[in-house]
Amino acid sequence: MNSRLKCGLGAAILAIGVTAAYVGAEAAPRAKVIKISAKRFDYSPGHLTLKKGQRVVLELTSRDVVMGFNLPDFNVRGDMIPGKVTRVEFTPDKAGDFTFLCDIFCGSGHEEMHGKLTVEA
Repeated sequence: MNSRLKCGLGAAILAIGVTAAYVGAEAAPRAKVIKISAKRFDYSPGHLTLKKGQRVVLELTSRDVVMGFNLPDFNVRGDMIPGKVTRVEFTPDKAGDFTFLCDIFCGSGHEEMHGKLTVEA
């Protein structure tokens, strides 16, 4: 095989690979972004409804003290620090009702700080 043919063949393969990677990146579904804020002893919103398989980004903030966000059924957790946004991403892979809770002691009433996630099939 002559060098011109090898070069042209290499360029064609590279172009196909780059195009396939670009198309693959474009085909990825966008994540649903949900803002969750916390204050002693409440999450807002306190109930989330998502679809199974839908990628989600939670943007977590605290309005008063450092708190935690823990969704153990999906192995999702993040610290909620006043004045900062913590982003956690996950894709629900099972349907049902699940509890999220504060896992950093934030005062008396901490034990009652929780919310509900409903994942629909």
